[in-house]
Amino acid sequence: MTFTGDFSYESRPVRVVFRPGAAVTATPAEVEHLGLRRVLVVCGSRGEAVARAVADALGDSCAGLHAEARMHVPVEDADRAVAVAREAGADGVVAVGGGSSIGLGKAIALRTGLPLIAVPSTYSGSEMTPVWGLTEGGAKRTGRDPGVQPRSVVYDPELTLSLPVPLTVTSGVNALAHAVEALYAPDTSPLIALMAEDGVRATAEALPLLALDPEDLEARSRALYGAWLCGACLGATTMGLHHKLCHVLGGTFGLPHAETHTVVLPHALAYNAPAAPEALTALSRALGADDPPSALWDLAGRLGAPRSLAELGLRETDLAQAAVQVAGQPYANPRPVTAEGVREVLQAAYEGRRP
Repeated sequence: MTFTGDFSYESRPVRVVFRPGAAVTATPAEVEHLGLRRVLVVCGSRGEAVARAVADALGDSCAGLHAEARMHVPVEDADRAVAVAREAGADGVVAVGGGSSIGLGKAIALRTGLPLIAVPSTYSGSEMTPVWGLTEGGAKRTGRDPGVQPRSVVYDPELTLSLPVPLTVTSGVNALAHAVEALYAPDTSPLIALMAEDGVRATAEALPLLALDPEDLEARSRALYGAWLCGACLGATTMGLHHKLCHVLGGTFGLPHAETHTVVLPHALAYNAPAAPEALTALSRALGADDPPSALWDLAGRLGAPRSLAELGLRETDLAQAAVQVAGQPYANPRPVTAEGVREVLQAAYEGRRP
């Protein structure tokens, strides 16, 4: 990266605890550190057993367990969770699980001002950002509010041991997407570039190891460390075309979050590559490859991840509507975004062809 000496960087206050077993051993201490006495634990159905173990560890500090988090945080789910938190007299929220669980915790924090503790079990990175998202009427709205940034994040690699290999791979590539777009963001900086490159390197090295042995705790730790760095990049910069595409595909067409990121990333990066040479250089170093878009496409395919939007259930007749939605909203991107350009990216991602 060329050092220009012209950038801004804002550090966000968050405590991080990173160690195996921390979900049960450290979460109560983080609740006590924040002076909380009645926290609501939220999670999705898949992670309820882990969340219940955390709730049990909290003892009298737990005001209840709400296991209704769903993908893309439908607004009616947020309304219900806020009502549950208020009825329980909660003075804080502990979100245990992936991006859906943490997203629901953020929705509660947004509406109530309650402090949030995140205990992530995937590599989504949401725990490191002040970004919230809600889906209503077939559209996903996102925003930034410092009030939804978790006050504490408890990283426990053991929580990810049970993450199925397909979700491990797609969740990991989702993390990579945060770092990729941070490298060419208008508000990037030398510090972000360092975190992004190391985050990509750590994650890309860990995923093949986990595909071979999902219970490799050292590789799980490396992947979670990479996700932390990638998530911090997401929280500190403005995302571009890739994330906008995924928000539309998820919010409007109901495609699964991590899988959509996995399919779209190589094509969005290929579109932006001519306008982001420094980002491509950093990614080449991190991935050990001369052609980062193709390397990401190869990585996903080699690990058995989906490669096409058609596999995820999108219809080819939906491409035109998606392109119009994506191109119709202004946002930062290194290369100008046109409806025709977006349609080409979507067509390539729909077909799953090599970028």
